[in-house]
Amino acid sequence: MKAAAYCRFSSDNQREESIDAQLRAIKEYAEKNNIEIVKVYADEAKSATTDDRPQFLQMVKDSEIGIFEAVIVHKLDRFARNRYDSAFYKRQLKKNGVIIISVLEQLDDSPESIILESVLEGMAEYYSKNLAREVMKGLKENAFNAKFNGGIPPLGYNIVEGEYHINNEEAEAIKLIFDLYAKGYGYRHIIDELNLKGYKTKNGNSFSKNSLYGILRNEKYTGKYIFNKGTKTNHRITKDDVIIIENAIPAIIDKDLFEKVQKKINERKIERGANTAKRTYLLSGLVYCGICGSKMVGCLSRGKYVTYRCNKKDRTKQCTNKDINKDSLEVFIVEELNKKIFDPEVAPILAKLLNEENQKLNKEKFEKIAALKKNYNKIESQIKNIVDAIAEGMYQPIMKEKMRELEDKKNEILYSLSEIEKKKETSFITPEIIMEIFNEDREIINSLNNPQKIKEVLKKYIKKIIVYPTEIKCEFYFWIGDDFRSLEVAASGVEPPTLRV
Repeated sequence: MKAAAYCRFSSDNQREESIDAQLRAIKEYAEKNNIEIVKVYADEAKSATTDDRPQFLQMVKDSEIGIFEAVIVHKLDRFARNRYDSAFYKRQLKKNGVIIISVLEQLDDSPESIILESVLEGMAEYYSKNLAREVMKGLKENAFNAKFNGGIPPLGYNIVEGEYHINNEEAEAIKLIFDLYAKGYGYRHIIDELNLKGYKTKNGNSFSKNSLYGILRNEKYTGKYIFNKGTKTNHRITKDDVIIIENAIPAIIDKDLFEKVQKKINERKIERGANTAKRTYLLSGLVYCGICGSKMVGCLSRGKYVTYRCNKKDRTKQCTNKDINKDSLEVFIVEELNKKIFDPEVAPILAKLLNEENQKLNKEKFEKIAALKKNYNKIESQIKNIVDAIAEGMYQPIMKEKMRELEDKKNEILYSLSEIEKKKETSFITPEIIMEIFNEDREIINSLNNPQKIKEVLKKYIKKIIVYPTEIKCEFYFWIGDDFRSLEVAASGVEPPTLRV
């Protein structure tokens, strides 16, 4: 039988067996039971109560291609710590012909084993939830005493023996941020002032819009202690068991100034929403800055110029690239698409290039398969030689380790072969097939009736647009049926003088 080993180590319980210890036990079990381990999956410092286990999810995915018939775990709680997840993933594996084997809990398909497995899973789930409850109990006790509960303290505070103390130098930066925003200055001006005075975030980075927004919304600066307000994915909601204690920590900002700033933030949010409600940036997510490599984002400049602006420049003022007019860039790219891709004269050339590329890909695929099979046969021959030597009484302890090494290599080759052979051969493409697709999409782009649909079509053809101070470069790609094709077609040229604001 071929099997995969799955190991998981949680950092919340240091007494648990390490990944190495689990793997050692699994390999010993496999050896005793004549099971071949073909692949090892391991997640470190991951909780079994969530799906944030990339190796586990990869294992479930790999079970579909039939490279193993079982998954061996050290204990069932390594697989999952709640019964729903356990049942869900076991069903997926079972559907793919894969069973679960536990080294420490010997279970079969008998009714008694089914009950025992359910009990063991229930105990694991209880342990996980009870541990979380105990941890939360300790955190809440700290919170009732306005003690720091871990993580990075807010800018402006140091933590001394679990208590908040004002960091005077950082507090000056906090006061400056609130004061400037209350006077009507925007994020960019505030960032300039902070950079001029040499202030940094708690992590030692330059300030950005996001970091400023987080500071301006943080009620702790008024002396309010808050614990367990939101969730990991939504910090804005207020949970039922939130703990809020007024005047529990030293205040840096008075409450009147804080409320004035909140009012301004909300007013600006409404204004910004009104300005951008009907505007669609056709190239959003596709435009990159040629100087720093950051994405360029849609922006309303000085209340009237609609542009694409370097995101790094927008957030931190750390880039010198200029804004580029939205309409000019979009018109230029659509014209280049019409000339370089949609032109009927281009279709036969593209068909020829793509078919040459297809032949090259198919050739590389067959060459890779041949090389893997040749290597596989070589390994098989080496294994046979070792087996023959042992049969003739020439056993050496090193042979066991060498056999295991060769078996691992053999299984890696089998896995690689199955992955390659899953990919279908690329088919022959005619100019007519290309033009049929291009004509349909060109009509949508040139109609200008549905900006959202135009945006979706452009994303099918544009891989990346790079904006430099003096030129624009674009890389196009496209789909033929279900097959993806990439072709660098540089749409580049010196930018017209009217293109920038």
